[in-house]
Amino acid sequence: MIFFAVFFALLMEQARPLARHNGVHGGVRHWTSWVRRTLNAGQSRHGMLIWSVAVGVPALLTVLIHWVLSAYSVLLTLAWAVAVLYATLGFRQFSHHFTELRTALEQGDESRARAALADWQSIPEASVPAGDLVQAAIVCSVRSVHRHVLGVLVCFVACWVIGLGPVGAVIFRLADHMARSCRSDGAQASAGAQSEMVCAAAIQAWRWINHLPSRATALAFAVVGNFEEAVANWRQQSDADAKDHDGIVQAAAAGALNLKWGSAGEGDAQLSAPQLAHLTSLVGLVWRSVVLWLLFLALFVLARSVG
Repeated sequence: MIFFAVFFALLMEQARPLARHNGVHGGVRHWTSWVRRTLNAGQSRHGMLIWSVAVGVPALLTVLIHWVLSAYSVLLTLAWAVAVLYATLGFRQFSHHFTELRTALEQGDESRARAALADWQSIPEASVPAGDLVQAAIVCSVRSVHRHVLGVLVCFVACWVIGLGPVGAVIFRLADHMARSCRSDGAQASAGAQSEMVCAAAIQAWRWINHLPSRATALAFAVVGNFEEAVANWRQQSDADAKDHDGIVQAAAAGALNLKWGSAGEGDAQLSAPQLAHLTSLVGLVWRSVVLWLLFLALFVLARSVG
């Protein structure tokens, strides 16, 4: 069932993706905002309490619905898993940003590319850092692929195997949303100590939850790309900052694409600086990683059925 849930969810997301401003994601934003406003009383312990309620209540409902449906119908259980994955996966939630940015870069329109990058990151255009826009596009793409697709699949499978149904996908995306909202909206600066406590809890929880998925994504990139360079970059990033899980994913992707990344690969003539052609290579890397996951799931289901 787990293989078919992932396959149908990916197929539906490609054929009929959720709109950018859809009711599901809008409801999530309203829910987390309401929890933060209602439960934040300014005490230090309230940061983790707010995060636990904001993430825990939807997660608990997801598990309970899965258990109830699994007691009555396999088809209803499958339909629920597909629905949850469909709402949490997001290839098409960022692909239009990638297409717009790549088109602008191919046309040499740097101003339009910077505007597209700012829109993708939901920041003012003036806040887009100066530098290589191709590398920035690769960074955004890799981060989005991990947070909207590969990381979701890792958590979905991990929780499904232990009998919790599709709740892993819900926890991963909600934890990501809570952490990103703290980083993007300037909450810590605008609301003082109360918001700072909430954001500290959200960011710490995200680091913990993202520990395994980030390494699974990095491993997938390594397997379907240049394994040696991906692992070398991964190890270098781990040595530089053990908590920077996004950095590990980005470094592994760069190595898989034979890219020079920061200080990595200096002096290696086989590696090249980020170029437009690497954006096309990145698309191939992503789809190979997704196919690798589907193959892994198929083998996993086959092994369990034979066993």
